[in-house]
Amino acid sequence: MNNKGFTLLEMVVVVMIISILFLLTIPNISKVMGSVDAKGCDALTKVVDSAIVQYRLDNGSFPASVGALVDGGYLNSEQTSCSSGEAIVIEGGHATYR
Repeated sequence: MNNKGFTLLEMVVVVMIISILFLLTIPNISKVMGSVDAKGCDALTKVVDSAIVQYRLDNGSFPASVGALVDGGYLNSEQTSCSSGEAIVIEGGHATYR
């Protein structure tokens, strides 16, 4: 008799354990992704704030919109919205996202 293999019961137990591990980790991964998006937007607003300061130093006034920063070469077009799709806007001389 050949004893060099796994029984069906052993394979089922292994698959069950792997399934349980996946069920425990998937919700944590989705929470982390939400946190990453929020931190990415916060970092992008700091970049836009720096561009606003540079624009003000060069032109003597705050930009009217993020588009003015793009037109002036202070930002590129990819820096006008977060990766989650929220637009960056200028309010009171500071960048925020909506």
